[in-house]
Amino acid sequence: MMKRLLSIICLLGVIFAAQAARLDTVMVKSPSMNKEVQVLYVVPDKALGKSPQACPVIYLLHGYGGNTWTWIGIKPNLPQIADEKGIIFACPDGKNSWYWDSPRDSSYRYETFVSSELIDYTDTHYATVADRKGRAITGLSMGGHGALWNAFRHKDVFGAAGSTSGGVDIRPFPTNWEMSRQLGEYAANKAVWDAHTVINQLDKIGRGDLAIIVDCGESDFFLEVNKDLHKRLLARGIDHDFITRPGVHDGRYWNNSIDYQILFFDKFFKRSSAQAQ
Repeated sequence: MMKRLLSIICLLGVIFAAQAARLDTVMVKSPSMNKEVQVLYVVPDKALGKSPQACPVIYLLHGYGGNTWTWIGIKPNLPQIADEKGIIFACPDGKNSWYWDSPRDSSYRYETFVSSELIDYTDTHYATVADRKGRAITGLSMGGHGALWNAFRHKDVFGAAGSTSGGVDIRPFPTNWEMSRQLGEYAANKAVWDAHTVINQLDKIGRGDLAIIVDCGESDFFLEVNKDLHKRLLARGIDHDFITRPGVHDGRYWNNSIDYQILFFDKFFKRSSAQAQ
């Protein structure tokens, strides 16, 4: 096992060294939580140097049990993609927060962190397109919920949003993934759970407010809630891409699915840039 781990680390080192994109692991201050949050930035070559060019940013949120390094582990060629497309990737450590501002625990204010504090830090410290037209957010599983939660509630901050294998309706899973620690037990707090699930946030967006992409594997335990989200978006006339493909809730699926989401966001960034000219 140790030899295998060392081989993987060496392989990642070779891959990273072959790319001009820089990996920055930083601690970002969160005034709302009175602590620092670890964030990994993948910064393309064009955003570095003496004459950096402003680049759009994709915020990548990990799932339950993950951390800052989840996405680079799933997609080791993120540095290459960053250079090819001129996109900055930001991967914050969201703990097991579901990316809410918890109504029960003031030390978990990850909605405020992701949609405000992290944005401010990124735009201050990197050459970014500091506008919603240059920002997208997506994530896997818990992070898919978190990405849509933040984007739907902060469409003034994000211009595009996605979810891959996202837990877009938490209510069918009342005893899973420590959600009750943030919201209270479901049976006694149904109104709180109703108010903290993505699928009930659709009244906050209208057609054209966000570029949205949602996907899920056909053998994923979140498939039905994603299909339900798709139906509700259709009923409201909200444009979006919805994809199902063979796959389960695992890294192999996300390694493939994120390619399509990055392509979707890249097209959004280029379209927005062209319209601004």
